[in-house]
Amino acid sequence: MKELKIETTLYVYDALSDLDNDVQDLMAHAVQAREKAYAPYSKFFVGTALLLDNGEIITGSNQENASYPSGLCAERTAIYYAGAKYPEAQIISMAVTAASQLNKTIAPIPPCGACRQAIAEYEVKQESPIKIYFMGETGAVAVSNSLANLLPLLFDKAYL
Repeated sequence: MKELKIETTLYVYDALSDLDNDVQDLMAHAVQAREKAYAPYSKFFVGTALLLDNGEIITGSNQENASYPSGLCAERTAIYYAGAKYPEAQIISMAVTAASQLNKTIAPIPPCGACRQAIAEYEVKQESPIKIYFMGETGAVAVSNSLANLLPLLFDKAYL
């Protein structure tokens, strides 16, 4: 038997204002998308903004449905739209923000497992990492230089 040790590195900033203006702008787009979320059941609103290598910013918000789990997360809404509209573009970075009507979200909230798998697919497809910034409604912002930090044993086409 061998032991497999997995390490990950994230960077955490105390506030969005500690990051560059371009990141603040991308997160502002994510906040605007979050405000358009449809989350009448969970009361948990998520917005995502993607920066593509062609300069486009694509946004998405979570869209719930009374027939769980028929809804779709903000990250997948944005990433699938980017893939459909700009199939040749690469995703440079992603900003994610989440807020709840039930409690204050001040800790960084990362993408869920299903979204991590979708992001992984695009990282593998484009053969380059996607920088991910994530936060709650306010407070600290966590940064991952690649989805591989959030999903170190990713399942991809190599296993098929």
